[in-house]
Amino acid sequence: MSKPTTERVKIGSYRWTICALVFFATTINYLDRQVVGILKPVLEEQFNWTESDYGAIVTAFTASYALGMVVFGRIIDKVGTKAGYSLSIIVWSLAAMAHAVARSTFGFAVARGALGVGESGNFPAAVKTVAEWFPKKERALATGLFNCGANVGAIAAPILVPWIVVTYGWEEAFIATGAIGFVWLVFWFIFYEVPAKQKRLGKGEYDYIHSDNDEAPAEENQRPLKWSRLLFIRQTWVFVCGKFFTDPIWYFFLFWLPSYFSSTFDLNLSSLGLPLAIVYTATTIGSIGGGYLSSYFIRKGWPVFKARKTAMLIIALLVVPIMLARYTSDMWVAVGLISMAAAAHQAWSANIYTIVSDMFPKRAVSSVVGIGGMAGSLSGALFPLFIGFVLDYYKVLGNLTAGYNIIFLICGSAYLVAWLVIHFLSPKMKPVAL
Repeated sequence: MSKPTTERVKIGSYRWTICALVFFATTINYLDRQVVGILKPVLEEQFNWTESDYGAIVTAFTASYALGMVVFGRIIDKVGTKAGYSLSIIVWSLAAMAHAVARSTFGFAVARGALGVGESGNFPAAVKTVAEWFPKKERALATGLFNCGANVGAIAAPILVPWIVVTYGWEEAFIATGAIGFVWLVFWFIFYEVPAKQKRLGKGEYDYIHSDNDEAPAEENQRPLKWSRLLFIRQTWVFVCGKFFTDPIWYFFLFWLPSYFSSTFDLNLSSLGLPLAIVYTATTIGSIGGGYLSSYFIRKGWPVFKARKTAMLIIALLVVPIMLARYTSDMWVAVGLISMAAAAHQAWSANIYTIVSDMFPKRAVSSVVGIGGMAGSLSGALFPLFIGFVLDYYKVLGNLTAGYNIIFLICGSAYLVAWLVIHFLSPKMKPVAL
């Protein structure tokens, strides 16, 4: 019984400190982007927004997020995770605070656009950080853990933001949440460096980090690959398609659930907190569980590709029951169905991000994540326009629930479609030989 304990001490655990830093960055990322969704009932009354106006504001974020993804992915592969992550959080924190001075739909769209550009750097930097700091057998779990930050941010927003609004005002909600990023930046500069340069990292843990990597540590500092080359690699399109079909569903969970619960079940701003907190708490379980599931299969001796794809198929099937939300008028049944689907999305994310580092060398990881993230954000930019059109149409007919039923049907089938496309493109997800 003492031998495993001794080995763990020799290996060390500094990599989990790095995972914690990325977790908190992702928490702040989602806290900042969620504020406008929580304040939608307040802001649409003050500024006379229609559903289409709000859809345009959301689209401004997702479109700029798409462009920023591919740009930041390249920047991070070129300048490294430390500088790239720092630039990203500075831009998005300033943009989040800038919402406080917006006084029109156009003003909010501009602020959301700037926020999208800054926040787009989070996941390329986070996934590259995990690839640098973790062996393959731990990457899905580490990704699931840092991805929980998205859920914690989404949980914190409906609890924190209404209190700030009631106590101080809606402008202060944007300022207070945006300023948190600068606090994180201090810890990032103190504790982060790549493994080869990190003096706090012991040799045992350094060797463990590289224990099942296909590339030598010396290859980590090679120049990033050009987009033109990556776009002609089949494995790039595995990630691109996986994000394109599923990212819009997560954007729906983020930006429209407060409005859905408010309009369907007649909830006010203060009573939205509990159902939203339940949904986003479930996503935390899904994020960790999804990462653990494929890692468990690998520890059982399964090939990496089989472990990832089996886990993703199970996850895709867990989203399907959200279609049943159309048949219930009980809010808590709807909360349960949506919670399971949202948890499954985060489990999916823990694995879809990890397959990039399974298939590509570290010098290409951020660029591929950026390309796939751009595809997901582009589809996410179009989906809110579709949602706004559908909901406005059925609102005029006096049957808003029917509009949400159509959206839930799309949500329930998206992940199975994505899995089938991934399987067709790369049945065994072979690593790229460069």
